[in-house]
This record gives sequence, structure tokens and C-alpha cells, in this order.
Amino acid sequence: MTKPEKRLKLGMVGGGQGAFIGGVHRIAARIDGKWDLVAGALSSDASRAAASAAELGIAGERSYTSFEEMARAEAARADGIDAVAIVTPNHLHTAPAIAFLDAGIHVICDKPLAATQAQAEALSQAARASDAHFILTHNYTGYPLIRLARRMVARGDLGTLRVVQVEYAQDWLAEDTQTKQADWRTDPTRAGAGSIGDIGTHAYNLMSFVTGLKSQALLAELHSFVADRAVDDNAHILLRLQGGARGTIWASQVAIGNENGLRLRLYGDKGGLEWAQEDPNRMWFTRFGDAPQLLTRGAGEATEATRVPPGHPEGYLEGFATLYGDAAELISGRDTGALLPGLQDGLDGMWFIAACLESSRAGGRWVAHPEAS
Repeated sequence: MTKPEKRLKLGMVGGGQGAFIGGVHRIAARIDGKWDLVAGALSSDASRAAASAAELGIAGERSYTSFEEMARAEAARADGIDAVAIVTPNHLHTAPAIAFLDAGIHVICDKPLAATQAQAEALSQAARASDAHFILTHNYTGYPLIRLARRMVARGDLGTLRVVQVEYAQDWLAEDTQTKQADWRTDPTRAGAGSIGDIGTHAYNLMSFVTGLKSQALLAELHSFVADRAVDDNAHILLRLQGGARGTIWASQVAIGNENGLRLRLYGDKGGLEWAQEDPNRMWFTRFGDAPQLLTRGAGEATEATRVPPGHPEGYLEGFATLYGDAAELISGRDTGALLPGLQDGLDGMWFIAACLESSRAGGRWVAHPEAS
């Protein structure tokens, strides 16, 4: 009889009452039965933190009033947490991540890496000095068909890539919106940037993950259509990629009629691929000269990282769950974590944000990647 896998112990910073992404991470961590949430510093407000912990079944002595206290206490416990999920606004990623990395505790952090380049560099130094793993939750990399697309590109099914198009269109910020989620995402001191940071980094990461191509340079035009908005809410970006390929990214949170319109199109000299996040279980592949071929999540190679029978929708929460499952395998030493987004992905995302801002402020000039040859 096979011995059951040991469930890992998870802590959480942020994600208390009224938060959105913390609940997503908790659901994802539970789906595959590899994690138990046992500790948390769930809010900067002590009473809300305690109430949130009680609702989640976290023992009172493991509900902390600060992440500093939590990192020290959990590192000292014989049954301390194996990893911490950081689900705070962008400007509050760095300090807790550094505290847990310094304590030797693995970190699973929501994207983007940080709100500023200085924060990202400090986090980077801590991650490189620590023996603990740092994982960034770009959840779309966990979708089965996205992993299949990556494999198809790598083995040459599309030939040499020529054109890569990614768009991420939403409409929830099409007017001045005052909610907990909107307030921090439109505040440059907490978010760092607007649409390019919130959803543009997802589009950029998806492009990089599937194609395997590094960026050489980008040119961006950012705009804030809503009056008095201090961050961008629409972005048009051109990219020069390795090997001569050309990329475009459109990220918008004022595109009325779009809920979560993340779309990917790849065109090589032998074939093309098209995928849309709102229909994530289907992908079109066309060989040059042939009729389009529909690939589905429940058939053939696309069954990797799936949990439910063919025809049953699988997407957003399961994408996060795949990352949590991969993280458990990495931490337990059963896998290399090769497909997990990590520190370098986060640093690339920060370059993307900074380069977009620089390019747009300069009236739309090309900004080279520092590692471009």
C-alpha cells in the first residue's frame, strides 16, 4: 500500500476579511490536498486578524499581529510552517518576503514582485542569499493548454516564431471606482503602476513562458482615460524578441464589454496557435495549408495538470492549484519546479513595468533589455 504524501504546512500574510486574492490562494492550496493552512498574519488590524484566523480554523496562538513576529515564531517551532503565501498589495510584498526568506521559510508570493525597483532588488538579494525557494504565482502558467502550447513551441510544431500577440482586456475600471480592490490598484504608492502591473505583467509572463523567447526591447504608449486617475488604465506595447520575432501586448482595464479577456496568438513559419482564457479548455492549432485543428484539455497531451473528466470546465482556481501542487513537489524534493515562475520571472516583470513607464514618458521610444545581446 502506497504511503500517503505528507501534507505541508502553509502560513499566510494578508488575505483577511474582505480580501479577494487570499481566498483564491486558500482554495487553490486545498484542491490537491497537499497543504494545510495553520498560521497567519492576516491583517494589520489585530482584531480583524484574530477574527479572520478564527473563521479559517487557525489556532489562536498561531494568529500573529505582524509578519515579523510570525516569521520568528514559526521558524522556531518544531512544527513550523513549510511555506508562507504573501497575498498583500504590491508595496507590501517585499518586507514579509525578506523576513521569511531570512528565516529559511519558503515563499509563495502573489505577482508582481514588488511596487518599485528598489523593493525588487532588496527582495532579489534576500532570495539569492536564502536556501528557501521563492515562487511567484503567475497562475495562467498552470493552465493545461498553456503548458501544452509551451511544449508545442519548444519542439517546433509552429516552426520559427514570427509574431506573438497577447491581449488582456477588462472593463471593471472603466469609470472612477471606489472599492477596496480598486483603491489600492489605482494608487501608485501601493500598486506601483496601473494596468501594466496588474494585468500587463500576466500578459508579458504568458508570452515569455509559452514562447521561451527573451525580450530584446520594448516601446510603450500608456494612457489614463479616467479623469484624475494617477496610474495607467490602458497600454499598447511593441516588443522585439529573440530570433527576430515581434510581439505586441495590449493591456486595458477600460475596455467595456471585456471581463477577463486574456488571449494569446502565436504565428510561426509552419503553424499558428490561438487560446483565450475565458474558453481555457480549447485551443486552435493550424498547420500551414491545413484546416484549423481544435485541441481540448481532456484529450491527448493536454491531459497534463488536469483533475476533472473531459468536458468539465477547468481554469482559474485550478491554475493556481497547479502552482501550489508544483510548489509542494519542489519543497518536498520530488520535482525540480522547472515550470514554476520564480525570482527571475518577477525581475523580468519589474523590468517590463519600468521599461513601459520609461518608454511612454519619453514619448514612445525603444527601451532595451539590459541583457539584450
